[in-house]
Amino acid sequence: MPQKLVIGNWKLNGSLAANEALLKACGALAGVDRAVCVPFPYLAQAASLLGGMALGAQTVSEFQSGAYTGEVSAEMLAEMGCRYVIVGHSERRALFGEDDATVGRKAAAALRSGLVPIVCVGESLAEREAGRVMEVVGRQLGAVLEIIGAQGLSRSVIAYEPVWAIGSGRAASAEEAGEAHAAIRRWLAENGALAAEMRILYGGSVKADNAAALFAMPDVDGGLIGGAALSAQDFMAICRAAVANGAC
Repeated sequence: MPQKLVIGNWKLNGSLAANEALLKACGALAGVDRAVCVPFPYLAQAASLLGGMALGAQTVSEFQSGAYTGEVSAEMLAEMGCRYVIVGHSERRALFGEDDATVGRKAAAALRSGLVPIVCVGESLAEREAGRVMEVVGRQLGAVLEIIGAQGLSRSVIAYEPVWAIGSGRAASAEEAGEAHAAIRRWLAENGALAAEMRILYGGSVKADNAAALFAMPDVDGGLIGGAALSAQDFMAICRAAVANGAC
């Protein structure tokens, strides 16, 4: 089985000086796969300072080229050395109007250029309290499946990020995360994806003090880390927790 995967999502943060200090402090670490998804202007700088980590971007255009001012294509990201790109993050859905079909098209664009899409899914607190977790997540995954097929989905990483836990400081409990991840893996298998070989990451207020419990869950294959990824000490502690909890 592969090693766990821990990905830092810097969101709209960073400066040349801060980035250099952060990346240089994230030294080599065996036993875990790591990546950082940085703002577009810092891709080249990050690529030169990765220290064994993979490079990723935080979103991508569904379009390959043309009159789409402000967009960045998957081909451009691949040329900059990216391996991963996040698609469908809850903030992109809520703040920028990305719907399920748009997320599917972005995942397709990433795959065409050899990138690994990190497909984000998750429910709101009201949806969880109404018992609709897999209804919502299944709808989100189904829209992506319709566009990229089971084979494309099998080449993706899934990130389960309950919307109510993003940036709130309130993470899902290890048991809640484990149940959701197991249900997602069952959905993937039932819909023809190579579910046993896929990585399903947990995202949503992962910190150094809860990472070990989350990563101990059988179907939690790593994490998509937000605020804690901006601290080398915290990010490395989370990565060490992934090492301690073994392979996926």
